[in-house]
Amino acid sequence: QEQLVESGGGLVQAGDSLRLSCEASERTFVTWAMGWFRRAPGKDREFVAAINWYDRKTYYADSVKGRFTISGDNAKNTVYLQMNDLKPEDTAAYYCTAATDGGLTYADSVYEYDYWGQGTQVTVSS
Repeated sequence: QEQLVESGGGLVQAGDSLRLSCEASERTFVTWAMGWFRRAPGKDREFVAAINWYDRKTYYADSVKGRFTISGDNAKNTVYLQMNDLKPEDTAAYYCTAATDGGLTYADSVYEYDYWGQGTQVTVSS
């Protein structure tokens, strides 16, 4: 059973940085793209960032552009999310996700992705 395992969450102050990591538990797990979504308390899950492996194209939500950077290694099925200048509104559980049935057409749609991690909590205090 393929699994995605996130790490790197924590409690930080506004303006600080964090780096989230996500790795597929099985190296034979073939992914076409990986990404991150987040869910704040009382809100719906929302898209944060994604990367297509075949062309290395990246996608970002407007709310994180210029502050967050997604990167990774498709050979290792590993994706990272570097988060700089964190704001209290970034507080959420962050979920890693992977697409295994082709590259992304609508990167911000949950239906593009087949596997999800359990989430890692990011809390930003003001």
